[in-house]
Amino acid sequence: MDEALLSSLNEAQRQAVLHFQGPALVVAGAGSGKTRTVVHRVAYLIAHRGVYPTEILAVTFTNKAAEEMRERLKGMVRGAGEVWVSTFHAAALRILRVYGERVGLKPGFVVYDEDDQTALLKEVLKELGLSAKPGPIKALLDRAKNRGEPPEALLAELPEYYAGLSRRRLLDVFFRYQEALKAQGALDFGDILLYALRLLEEDQEVLARVRKRARFIHVDEYQDTNPVQYRFTKLLAGEEANLMAVGDPDQGIYSFRAADIKNILQFTADFPGAKVYRLEENYRSTEAILRFANAVIVKNALRLEKTLRPVKRGGEPVRLFRAKDAREEARFVAEEILRLGPPFDRIAVLYRTNAQSRLLEQALAGRGVGARVVGGVGFFERAEVKDLLAYARLALNPLDSVSLKRILNTPPRGIGPATVEKVARLAQEKGLPLFEALKRAELLPRPEPVRHFVALMEELMDLAFGPAEAFFRHLLQATDYPAYLREAYPEDHEDRLENVEELLRAAKEAESLLDFLDKVALTARAEEPAGAEGKVFLMTLHNAKGLEFPVVFLVGVEEGLLPHRNSLNTLEALEEERRLFYVGVTRAQERLYLSYAEEREVYGRLEATRPSRFLEEVEEGLYQEYDPYRSPRPVPPSHRPKPGAFKGGEKVVHPRFGPGTVVAASGDEVTVHFEGVGLKRLSLKYADLRPA
Repeated sequence: MDEALLSSLNEAQRQAVLHFQGPALVVAGAGSGKTRTVVHRVAYLIAHRGVYPTEILAVTFTNKAAEEMRERLKGMVRGAGEVWVSTFHAAALRILRVYGERVGLKPGFVVYDEDDQTALLKEVLKELGLSAKPGPIKALLDRAKNRGEPPEALLAELPEYYAGLSRRRLLDVFFRYQEALKAQGALDFGDILLYALRLLEEDQEVLARVRKRARFIHVDEYQDTNPVQYRFTKLLAGEEANLMAVGDPDQGIYSFRAADIKNILQFTADFPGAKVYRLEENYRSTEAILRFANAVIVKNALRLEKTLRPVKRGGEPVRLFRAKDAREEARFVAEEILRLGPPFDRIAVLYRTNAQSRLLEQALAGRGVGARVVGGVGFFERAEVKDLLAYARLALNPLDSVSLKRILNTPPRGIGPATVEKVARLAQEKGLPLFEALKRAELLPRPEPVRHFVALMEELMDLAFGPAEAFFRHLLQATDYPAYLREAYPEDHEDRLENVEELLRAAKEAESLLDFLDKVALTARAEEPAGAEGKVFLMTLHNAKGLEFPVVFLVGVEEGLLPHRNSLNTLEALEEERRLFYVGVTRAQERLYLSYAEEREVYGRLEATRPSRFLEEVEEGLYQEYDPYRSPRPVPPSHRPKPGAFKGGEKVVHPRFGPGTVVAASGDEVTVHFEGVGLKRLSLKYADLRPA
């Protein structure tokens, strides 16, 4: 029976499965079979170590992963259905359902989702007579709860006024919000683990009972634990510490969710005598892809030593495409996907920011290739994009009541549901379109906000037959929409602002606003081509974690995008960006394409870009420059100048910008003045400069 459970495992997996008592850390590289290892270890404990299924807890980070683990276990050993397989929050909630009254929770308490949480905050603000937006306050509360700190502890990090409120008034909101939750018998999502942690810390009887149900603990993706999850795990493990933590610090990419990579890096210090098992055999990717991946991640200092070894030898070389601009990059991706052919659902396109998907969606749709956006909606279905499009539709067609209702109070301008109901009733009584009814604002109790909206729309209607880009720029300024995004979505407003910029870029290419809306409609409703077996996956690198695809395109591998411009100030942030790149690379099973653009629009301006430092760090020969119309060639070609080749004043020729003069040189970078083009900062490794 031993061999039946162990025969399919490699030696490192086998050693981890055979681990019995005491703490253990399984450093599981990408594609190394960590889920298989955990499942076999649980089955082995039951079948050969006499551990009851009711004494085992396995914690995962998603409900999908938990369900997959349950199903695998049921098929392996009798009684495995009684193993406690759960997410952190589900485990904590289960404890609170049984013992919650001991920490003051009412029987049958409810858990509020984000919309409920926002609605309650609005009520609290109204009750306190405050006009602040709930978004920034909710973000602050969530951050505090993920860290396990009282909200007032974060106030020192804030300016004197935050979200338009003083620190004292913010504290009033925090305390009143928690009182309101308690009065309504509710918890928000962040409270679940905090209440469970408090219960276990304060009630030794409950702690002893739960520990009996979790004598042997497994925690998957340990590098993604936040401070509260870390304390929860350590408390449950207790003195026995039969804890097996499984994870990979090289894949720690969620610090924005308060995940702390130090939890896995310091595991052996937290649990002295812990055994460490390294799963380094990779079953996912080819040798060519893994050699590249290893060369990328070895540059990080914050990691645990390991080197992935391929089971699949050889493989297609990693290919790098150098595009003139973002549009050519998207065109290349779409054309190469067409060349590879169906089934298209074996292909994923990964990018750093959501805004990058727009050109990719359009390029694929224009060639009849279906695409699905994972972890979000399509570019033209995003809230901020739909808001701006609704203004455009209403400006062109005042009869469009659907668009009118969407934007009537977006951004907020004091037009509430009661006003909307009164206007709708008036429109019905008088037989008028909704917009015409709005013009009779004098019949309303508070006419001013409505008058201002009507004036804004009449102004926009005058611009609706001019250039599309000018229309949207005027709209953004007139409504102060960017400020609204910063206030309403503090956690991801930068992504949303980038989507707005991407919309402006798209509008610039249209002949008119009506032409633009027509193109949007066709792109958004592109049908899957006949005979296609699925759609291409489009997703951010963060959403790609845990997935794998035979073919991966990783686009926008440039300074400012990957690593992102907001992550260049600290070593920790830069290393997380490198881990993000590594995660993207290791999603590929058979083929990996990388691409970057020599020019890209940044906040409305076309700027010369340079390839990511992560590419420059990888030794020559681990990838090839690729152009579908020419044969692959090693990168960099031998004729390219080396760092130090220029001092300034040299005459050079660039294949795209033509003749120029070097005006400055520093290491691998040169600044060149090109006739009729101006100054360009270039990397010698990629610029293909030649002496004139």
